[in-house]
Amino acid sequence: MSNKRFFIGIAVAVLLPLSFYLVISFMSKSQVPHLPAYFIAEGYNADTKDSIYHKVGELELINQFGERVSLNKGLKGKMLVVNFIFTHCATTCPKQSANMLMLQNAFRKDPKKENNLDTAVHFISITVDPTNDSFQELRAYADKYHANPDHWWFLTGDRATIYDYARKQLFVTMQPGDGGLDDFIHSEKFVLIDTARYIRGYYNGTDPMDVNRCANDIVILTKQKSKRK
Repeated sequence: MSNKRFFIGIAVAVLLPLSFYLVISFMSKSQVPHLPAYFIAEGYNADTKDSIYHKVGELELINQFGERVSLNKGLKGKMLVVNFIFTHCATTCPKQSANMLMLQNAFRKDPKKENNLDTAVHFISITVDPTNDSFQELRAYADKYHANPDHWWFLTGDRATIYDYARKQLFVTMQPGDGGLDDFIHSEKFVLIDTARYIRGYYNGTDPMDVNRCANDIVILTKQKSKRK
């Protein structure tokens, strides 16, 4: 049963986002499904009478090629899907990486299609064990999952910086910690961040059906952006 669900998940995750894109391409602006600003609010604006929503701050780390990269300045104009893994994880991380691969494949460029979404989103996997996960280790892990470095980065760097980003920018855990060697985050969440760096959704990265929901939300955000032009 689990294998059947896995293969159904693959078909759903790869095919439905493209079908969904075709469907909403013919919708008017008022008909396109809307994703509200995410519920993480940091205050209230009396002038606009609306909440002030959390914007994800900058993060600079080292990618799988040993290059220092930034997620906001370096990927300006792109949506992000971020998760947290470590290369010697034998439980949820392989499932997460397999599902992230499905997202990468669902949005890969197809020269036979006029409309491509591959430039709209960038996938980010950040190690929570940077002491052991050098960029060389991450490159080998990325190769194992056929990651296209133009669309999927594996990042390592300062442990405290990574843990602060996971807790205070993406809120993937509510457990306190200082990012020290006795601190450890092991989250199954995929986090979707829009081009303005607002969090728009959380998804179970081990569940192909929920990953498909992430794919459809990416399409919705793409269409919302294009409708404003």
